[in-house]
Amino acid sequence: MSVLQAEQEARETVRSGSFLERVFHLRERGTTVPVEVTAGLTTFMTMAYILFVNPAILGDAGVPKAGAAVATALAAGIMTIAMGLAANAPFALASGMGLNAALAYGLVTGQHVSWQTAMGVVFVEGAIVTLLVLTNVREAVMDAIPIHLKKAIGVGIGLFIALIGLVNSKLVVASPATVVTFGSVTDKGVVLTVIGLLLTAVLAALRVRGAILLGIIGTTLIGIPMGITHVTAHLFEVPNAASFATIGRLDVAGALRLGMLAAVFAFMMTDFFDTMGTVVAVGGEAGLLDKQGRLPNLRNILLVDSLAAVLGGFFGASSVTTYVESSAGVAEGGRTGLTSVVTGLLFLVAVFFAPVFLMVPSQATAPALIVVGFLMMSAIKDIPFDDFASAFPAFVTLLTIPVTYSISRGIGYGLISYCIIKLATGRAREVHWALWIVAALFAASFVIGS
Repeated sequence: MSVLQAEQEARETVRSGSFLERVFHLRERGTTVPVEVTAGLTTFMTMAYILFVNPAILGDAGVPKAGAAVATALAAGIMTIAMGLAANAPFALASGMGLNAALAYGLVTGQHVSWQTAMGVVFVEGAIVTLLVLTNVREAVMDAIPIHLKKAIGVGIGLFIALIGLVNSKLVVASPATVVTFGSVTDKGVVLTVIGLLLTAVLAALRVRGAILLGIIGTTLIGIPMGITHVTAHLFEVPNAASFATIGRLDVAGALRLGMLAAVFAFMMTDFFDTMGTVVAVGGEAGLLDKQGRLPNLRNILLVDSLAAVLGGFFGASSVTTYVESSAGVAEGGRTGLTSVVTGLLFLVAVFFAPVFLMVPSQATAPALIVVGFLMMSAIKDIPFDDFASAFPAFVTLLTIPVTYSISRGIGYGLISYCIIKLATGRAREVHWALWIVAALFAASFVIGS
């Protein structure tokens, strides 16, 4: 290479760095391009399971699996990139687990509605939440929640994603005698998870950069001779007409029927508060919250998230929402929207290289979730345990999020208990007026959904 060529490449690198600095403010947030790229790859590897889990669940509702697979990747890629560019936040989005099951088994199977109508429900609730964002209602509710409850939400979500890792890897399994118990130590998947967990923990303890990503890759490779990681011969797939069969097939008119209003309300409440809990928890882990627990660019974050639900319904991918697994990238140092852009681009690439990404077994991502759950526990020290009236609702929140497998239910139970205890102890003035309304709405949604 000539001196002239070397100088030209150096100038291009400086220009590229300046462009990324202007867009994402990397220095201001104490990060670099390599760190953000590693974080984005880590987030994607942790979330990649949705590429095959979501089509499987939606397939049970009659959604064409090939179309659901492409819709899942496209919706996740587009909206995650939008989050990075519009909000400069390290949050990734994809079809929400729980919401997709509620759509497939609660709406389609349970209420015997078509999958097209169910997607219409997702579209409508996303549009309603978008209006709440544009009128600043969603942001006002987030600001009204006291800081100690926000911290409890973060801890609860940490416990939740650690539990997801334990369950996905079968380290924890159901038991009729004790509800849950430890998985079989003779199960190869359990053994691989333990190996991966120890590998990731040691790398993290040694402060190795990219410890979580290296743990995922290392565990995946160890799984090959164990027969758990299946290496496929087909690494590249070109989407065909059937791959886009779900896009635009929703039935909005059917979703607006009187009998579907309860479903729209239930999905709206879950979507509204799941994201609220997730962005507070992940934003706190990234050190982006101010002293009042507020996030920068919060309105844009909430707007992208609500529009993601709209797009998810239109694409036939179920409701697309902000993922708690974003915390895996944050744990690797992701602090800006560049992390999200990298993750989103990988989702788009996955449309063509899905077999490569789907080689990563759940036993390889489970250790990452468990370690990230541990990292998110640190916020528990900020809960004022010397003030029972404030601390007990926080305890209710952080406990019920994992045990009910629902972020929104955990927030709901915590807010309801917070309002009741404050009222009963003569401290009702400490409760923001918006929280009384939210608590009442939660109580109504619990009754309707019971």
